Amino acid sequence: MTLIKSISGIRGTIGGKVGDNLTPVDAVKFASAYGTWLKNSQDSVVKETKLKVVVGRDARISGPMIHNLVVNTLIGLGIDVIDLGLSTTPTVEVAVPLEKANGGIILTASHNPKQWNALKLLNEKGEFLNGVEGEKILQIAEAEAFEFSDVDSLGEIIENDAYMDIHIDEVLNLPLVDVDAVKAAKFKVVVDGVNSSGGVIIPKLLEQMGVEVVKLYCEPNGHFPHNPEPLKEHLTDICELVVKEKAHLGVVVDPDVDRLAFISDDGEMFGEEYTLVAVADYVLSKTSGNTVSNMSSSRALRDVTNSHNGSYEASAVGEVNVVELMKKNNAIIGGEGNGGIIYPESHYGRDSLVGVALFLTHLANKKISVAELRASYPEYYMSKNKIELTPQIDVDAILVAMTEKYKNEDITTIDGVKIDFANEWVHLRKSNTEPIIRIYTEAPSQAQADALALRIIDEIKAVAGI
Repeated sequence: MTLIKSISGIRGTIGGKVGDNLTPVDAVKFASAYGTWLKNSQDSVVKETKLKVVVGRDARISGPMIHNLVVNTLIGLGIDVIDLGLSTTPTVEVAVPLEKANGGIILTASHNPKQWNALKLLNEKGEFLNGVEGEKILQIAEAEAFEFSDVDSLGEIIENDAYMDIHIDEVLNLPLVDVDAVKAAKFKVVVDGVNSSGGVIIPKLLEQMGVEVVKLYCEPNGHFPHNPEPLKEHLTDICELVVKEKAHLGVVVDPDVDRLAFISDDGEMFGEEYTLVAVADYVLSKTSGNTVSNMSSSRALRDVTNSHNGSYEASAVGEVNVVELMKKNNAIIGGEGNGGIIYPESHYGRDSLVGVALFLTHLANKKISVAELRASYPEYYMSKNKIELTPQIDVDAILVAMTEKYKNEDITTIDGVKIDFANEWVHLRKSNTEPIIRIYTEAPSQAQADALALRIIDEIKAVAGI
């Protein structure tokens, strides 16, 4: 069991000892630190104005407990809370600026299994905090430098359960989303909502686009029927159901609905790496511009961007890093190869609703099957592996050794070590969200990608003495 404090928020397993896990005490401590940071950041001219924070949660079993602790901690700091209740990460991101709030907290551990939960922290734009801001919050938490409000200055709770519908309306009103074209296509779609909030919001969106929906694991009870990370090995049920139902495609989201994967009509994975590739292809066909993804994402986005005469850049892993580079490069679409779509026309956050609506519009315009669409893109294959960290593993020493070993190759070290070979690449980095080293490889065939990964893993183990 563990507690991880990083650029991705405060994340841990429920239960256990204070400081080692995400216990009730830790939830209060970090909510206090965030609220205190907001109050300290407030302009001196408006110091007397009450702050507002939007809070929403996914359907995890621990969600109501953590939600009550966080909300009431903010109330104790004299901060008003716009309580969205059951929600999604992108919905909270959309709500923050609409509510003119000072920040937001999403209570979700994203793709992690059910024993995990987390506080994901947003600024007044509804975007994730940067590293400097996150570090200040950690310092406040460490010092326990909190000052709570007296009884006459407590915050208030304003409940608002309308934001999932507001979010859907916002997506359907995007200029590149063609609801009429999707309705005319008469799509049939299977949805796997992993028994979280995606099981509510994705079917609602699809039904408003005139899509026939077949629901699979769409009861938001927090009992995940499979590992919630939308990878091929976890998705056999929906792959079989797409074929059985003769559906046009399957849609899979993670518990907080910021990662999106598609299943082709033949029951095969479209490939989470190709979620962004396909959506970017559509957006770039309608709007000239640039793209950004992270260093662990497929080269296919670069190829598609170049085919539309755009410019592609790669950022360090982490949504905040992708967004920062997107703003710098005026990217019109970007995201992460884990199925995260960031479309600034909507907001600067990974959003599966935006991804679904744009993908279906693209498919309706193309008038081809999902399998045919997938076959139209450059063929790359990835192998995603990990090594569990133990106290004796020195990650920094491993990365230095691998950098030295491959110093004659094209190496990038802004986030771990990425080694670009002529026809393949490997990216090694310590995870922000789990106690592991990630080893991602990509090559022109699955066999080559797997072989490269095994070779690198053996070399890491030799260096680490494991």
